[in-house]
Amino acid sequence: MIKLAYCNVENLNLKKAYGLVSKNRQEKIDFYRFEKDKKQSAGAYLLLKKLLSEENVTDPIFKTAKYGKAYISNIESIHFNMSHSGRMVLCALSDMEVGADIEYNDPEIDLSIAEHYFYNSEYESIMNSANPADEFFKYWVLKESYMKYTGLGMNLNLNSFEIIIEDEIRLKNDEENLKFNLFNIKNYKIGIASHYNVSDLVEYDVDELY
Repeated sequence: MIKLAYCNVENLNLKKAYGLVSKNRQEKIDFYRFEKDKKQSAGAYLLLKKLLSEENVTDPIFKTAKYGKAYISNIESIHFNMSHSGRMVLCALSDMEVGADIEYNDPEIDLSIAEHYFYNSEYESIMNSANPADEFFKYWVLKESYMKYTGLGMNLNLNSFEIIIEDEIRLKNDEENLKFNLFNIKNYKIGIASHYNVSDLVEYDVDELY
């Protein structure tokens, strides 16, 4: 089982959303200075709650692993991962480990990031493409999704593993037979690393989250 969903939270009613999230999430929301960041934090949590409710999970206990990846401690059969960027929040829910990332396609991205931090072959593919900035974000969300899948996050060096984008996206020297999927939505890209081929990407209206 796997579900992947996103939502535009630009028009999220922050006051209403604040009352629907956990105390810990309220503390995270309070930490942010800008309203955009507060909406992202609240919206991502509410999207997760929405997906969990569809699986009849109503009383999850959230905890954080060593390197910061959140998990549900009282239900071992459910795994999730959240991400947000710009106006969008993303959530992946699965019965196996999963990593997901969403990024706004900034055409002004500094491509030296790829030169210094990506695998050499990835950087070459980016620079040889017709649209280097667009190609950069393909690799970025796929690499980020894998880093989140492992639970290591940024503790795993970006140039320590190689993503190969062909007809089938794969991780070089992969022993787990992971599946990678890439989506384009408006000006955003989504990458997901899991044990499933994901074909369905569900969009929720922000009013469905309350």
